[in-house]
Amino acid sequence: MWPAAGWSRVFSYLRHRLARIPGTPYAIAAGFACGAAVSFTPFIGLHFLLAALLAWIVGGNILTSAMGTVVGNPWTFPFIWIAIYHVGCWLLGMPTTDDLLGQIYQTLDDYSLMEILSAPMMTLGPFLQSIILPMFVGGLIIGSMVWIVFYWVLEKIVREYKHNRYIKRSAAALMRREIKKGSNQDGAE
Repeated sequence: MWPAAGWSRVFSYLRHRLARIPGTPYAIAAGFACGAAVSFTPFIGLHFLLAALLAWIVGGNILTSAMGTVVGNPWTFPFIWIAIYHVGCWLLGMPTTDDLLGQIYQTLDDYSLMEILSAPMMTLGPFLQSIILPMFVGGLIIGSMVWIVFYWVLEKIVREYKHNRYIKRSAAALMRREIKKGSNQDGAE
């Protein structure tokens, strides 16, 4: 599970892959930031779709929005859920529970699929109001901050990478022209 070459190699590879995606630095960074921000919503299973929709709205790259959803993963979701739940409860003035994940699992265990499908609001209404609503509100606030941070960092990285790549490619093209020009002059003599 641990990368053999180390995490720095993984991040270096991802930086190169991300920066080489066709598009403007704005589109690439905004797309990734959309995916990262959507990871801070409680709508598991819809993150790819929501990230693509948000990226489309802001003019971001849809492919990088899918890449950005990797911010929300099985290792980070418990921390994300607890953070957005507590922020949402604080903003809504609601009491919090100390065992959020236990309460989620308990609610899902209490009802069968048939009970949920036959009367969704009656079975899940209290859960939606006491858990999902605060998570949604907290996710909007924290997700907005995450969007700003990821956009700001990635836009600078991608812009610098593309600029340096352009300079190297221009220098190489100039060198090829000079070599070709020199070989043409040698052939003329």
